[in-house]
Amino acid sequence: MPTPETDLDALAKQLWALGDPVRLQILKILPSEPSCEITCNVSKIAERIGLSQPATSHHLRILRQAGLITNEKKCRDMIYWVQLDAADQAMASLRGVLS
Repeated sequence: MPTPETDLDALAKQLWALGDPVRLQILKILPSEPSCEITCNVSKIAERIGLSQPATSHHLRILRQAGLITNEKKCRDMIYWVQLDAADQAMASLRGVLS
C-alpha cells in the first residue's frame, strides 16, 4: 500500500507536469479515449500547438510519465489520449492536501 509520502511524490510529479502552459494546451486537445476518428499523433499535436515534433514528444513524455496521458500504436500511428481517472485522482489528492 502506498504511503502518504509516496502519494505526495506522485501528486507533486503530476502538478509539475501540469504546471506548463504547453502541456496544458496538449491536454486540452487530446481526446479522453483512443479513437481512430479523433487521432492525436505527435505530428497532429505539434501542428496544432505550433511546436516541433521533438519538443512536442518531450512534453508528451512528461505527461505520460506523470500518468496523465497514455498512448498506443493504433490506426498506423502512435496515438495519445488523456487518462481521466488519473486526472480525477490528482484533483482528489490535491483537495486532500488542501483540506
